[in-house]
Amino acid sequence: MEELKILITTSGVGSRLGDITNYTNKSLVRIGTKPSLSHIIDMYPEDIPIVITLGYYGSHVRDYLTLAYPDRDISFVTVDKYKGPGTSLAYSILQTREELQCPFIFHACDTIIRENVPIYDDCNWLAGSNLENSSQYRTLMVEDGKVIKINEKGSLSFDHSYIGLCKIKDYECFWDELQKLDFSDSSLSDCHVINNMIKNRGCEFDICQTSQWIDIGNSQALKKARKLITSEYDVLDKLDESIFFLGTNVVKFFHDDNICRDRVHRAKNLDGLVPEISDSKDNFYIYPLKEGTLFSKTANRKNFTKFLNWAKEDLWHPTEIDSNEFRGICKKFYFDKTVGRVNRYLELMDHSDDACYINGELVPPALTMIDELDFDWLSDGTPVKFHGDFILDNIIEFDSKFCLIDWRQDFGGSLESGDIYYDLAKLNHNLTLNHDIIKKGMFTVENRGDNISCEIMCSSRLMKCQEIFHKFIVDNNLDLRKVKVLTSLVWINMSPLHEYPFNKFLFNFGKYNLFCNLGD
Repeated sequence: MEELKILITTSGVGSRLGDITNYTNKSLVRIGTKPSLSHIIDMYPEDIPIVITLGYYGSHVRDYLTLAYPDRDISFVTVDKYKGPGTSLAYSILQTREELQCPFIFHACDTIIRENVPIYDDCNWLAGSNLENSSQYRTLMVEDGKVIKINEKGSLSFDHSYIGLCKIKDYECFWDELQKLDFSDSSLSDCHVINNMIKNRGCEFDICQTSQWIDIGNSQALKKARKLITSEYDVLDKLDESIFFLGTNVVKFFHDDNICRDRVHRAKNLDGLVPEISDSKDNFYIYPLKEGTLFSKTANRKNFTKFLNWAKEDLWHPTEIDSNEFRGICKKFYFDKTVGRVNRYLELMDHSDDACYINGELVPPALTMIDELDFDWLSDGTPVKFHGDFILDNIIEFDSKFCLIDWRQDFGGSLESGDIYYDLAKLNHNLTLNHDIIKKGMFTVENRGDNISCEIMCSSRLMKCQEIFHKFIVDNNLDLRKVKVLTSLVWINMSPLHEYPFNKFLFNFGKYNLFCNLGD
């Protein structure tokens, strides 16, 4: 059998995806449990070599594939120009010529299909799909099962939409025609080469019809794709970090490589409590998927006390740190961070920080309440070995035991010591407001005249756990009011990290609860 390779171009900027690609490459945007790049690679047999073009955030792509597919034959080609004048998809493809002196399949990184294609057919072919609205796609004209022309976007006469997937059997002809193009045109793509192959060289292209094409090339298509391809794991999407589930492994991505480095460091500090990291790169680390069930699914009155005692005995060990230094860390973490997050939310929402009615109560401005908080009291923390994002979805229960995942990288810059009250506040927050409720949209934030109404559906199961939790706090001579105040700050801090309307809910729900707890 003649050699065959797969070409996937990831060098472009992906500007049509909006803010997401400010932080990483478009091929690494998560769809379901894994990035689009993995959806593509996983559909091809493991013995077929893959060629990847690198450009925009190319190091992210290389590092991800190195960790996720250590045994796969993947070659990388760096594209010297991937944005601005003189760049195009055709120019990026040209850089792979030396690697692709054989028949190859070109698969655009924003195209996912959920059916088989004729990988080994001894012919050229183009994949097309039928869409009601094809105005934003190039389209195919077909006669007797052969593609006779690829139309530019907006054509009214066509037979199929082109999905960015084709097989090039006549590769020598492809490279000859590609070299003849005028690369000053930034719109050049594989389509222009193929049209010239058909017109000038008499090459034939079969039509490969697909009915299960999922486009992720723009923000609206991405939202649709995420509804079609879902995940069994409750994940709140963030712009600057992602989590991928790949068979028996988990891969974490962070735009900030300092966060990644510190999380790897803290995994050693939490040895025995978290999965062992198998490998890491600048922005990624990988570890084995822990068998078990998220504690958010299994927590109940019977096992919650056992869990709290486990955390007390195995996690929250006292650590040694200068008391004045730790108070300074706590104040920076609780006060400075919160003020910054409030201002960030107000700027994003273009709001002023005014007094307003929330759930019928006249609530002062957020910054006023924060300024009036007794931060000497709030910052008088208890330094322990900590998790840092101590929520039920970051705890796995297995064989009546527990394992921690997705730990925080530091506490106010400290890698070894964190305030037990922050772990307690995060857990308290999650017993009220958990991922399942958020995912199902079981919250409301509405302006009713001059009143903002904030409501959320709460799990009766978790409310029972919260009763046990509050008793545990009191029984262990910890300050329940401090936990409640910090919980309110957690909600306020979360608000600028999420999209509307959840961000508005978090901010106002946090303000309301801070007001109520300050009055206790």
